[in-house]
Amino acid sequence: MSRSCVRRIGTWIPCVSKRGFSSSPSSSCVQKSGSEQGLKSLNLYSAINQALHIALDTDPRSYVFGEDVSFGGVFRCTTGLADKFGKKRVFNTPLCEQGIVGFGIGLAAMGNRAIAEIQFADYIFPAFDQIVNEAAKFRYRSGNQFNCGGLTIRAPYGAVGHGGHYHSQSPEAFFCHVPGIKVVIPRSPREAKGLLLSCIRDPNPIVFFEPKWLYRLAVEEVPEDDYMLPLSEAEVVRQGSDITLVGWGAQLSIMEQACLDAEKEGISCELIDLKTLIPWDKETVEASVNKTGRLLISHEAPVTGGFGAEISASIVERCFSRLEAPVARICGLDTPFPLVFEPFYMPTKNKILDAIKSTVGY
Repeated sequence: MSRSCVRRIGTWIPCVSKRGFSSSPSSSCVQKSGSEQGLKSLNLYSAINQALHIALDTDPRSYVFGEDVSFGGVFRCTTGLADKFGKKRVFNTPLCEQGIVGFGIGLAAMGNRAIAEIQFADYIFPAFDQIVNEAAKFRYRSGNQFNCGGLTIRAPYGAVGHGGHYHSQSPEAFFCHVPGIKVVIPRSPREAKGLLLSCIRDPNPIVFFEPKWLYRLAVEEVPEDDYMLPLSEAEVVRQGSDITLVGWGAQLSIMEQACLDAEKEGISCELIDLKTLIPWDKETVEASVNKTGRLLISHEAPVTGGFGAEISASIVERCFSRLEAPVARICGLDTPFPLVFEPFYMPTKNKILDAIKSTVGY
């Protein structure tokens, strides 16, 4: 898998807030133009490491903790942090996900920035109660007298090529059902750094899924300085007129390849990176579908109950009279994630291309 697209950072952009979430940032939520900053070629895990370094360096209330983070973690995202900031701010925890998140909630409730790492998204489920019943409801149940908005939960998610059913799952849809937390997924190193810093400084608890497939495969020119990208603001990565494609994370690279192949056959595809799944940017997707009249959604998670179903239902409600074809979903299968049969499970470029042609020719 290759990534050749490098997107602009843009000029000064304020925070985006959505109904039901706090919109009082505890720090300046703006970003500088990439042209004003030095750029360095980084892969995704290095960009994550740089974001964590900046977060710890700029806020003495920030802490990074999780299984094995003090010596870099499985994917090396926390390499060097404990050496620089000390083991009181970057430290290992027991192998207990509910304990990691529970501790993070308490730490954030005391006014700190708690950055908790779950080693694989597949193992976030033991902490499900802490996330959906405690973190998500903390502000609401007190009438906004107290909150744990300083909590960010990082977790590598998705296919890795050889992970099988315990190291390859995409559980984002579970958390998109929960009011009170945000769910964010980057597509590239540049996006990962800016979005992670926004998540850490956002006044709401956030689950930040990192596409492990891209940790070393995705390389981009990344600003070395401190910058933030707005949450809940989708990006039109590629302009088109015949069909709208929506995705997030590692799937954006696959979808872009399908768009290029479709272009060779005379089909103009508009590609949108959702970035934030909850609260998601309905307006950008709606405007695109009103223009193209067609929609295709692709994600690695199983098709039934995946977040693509929510996007489909919302766009049918908003754009019914403009749709020229049924909404298409190219997703993972309704089976446990396989090992040797992963190529059959994954939503590939050819599957997406076939769906593009079928939808346009409907």
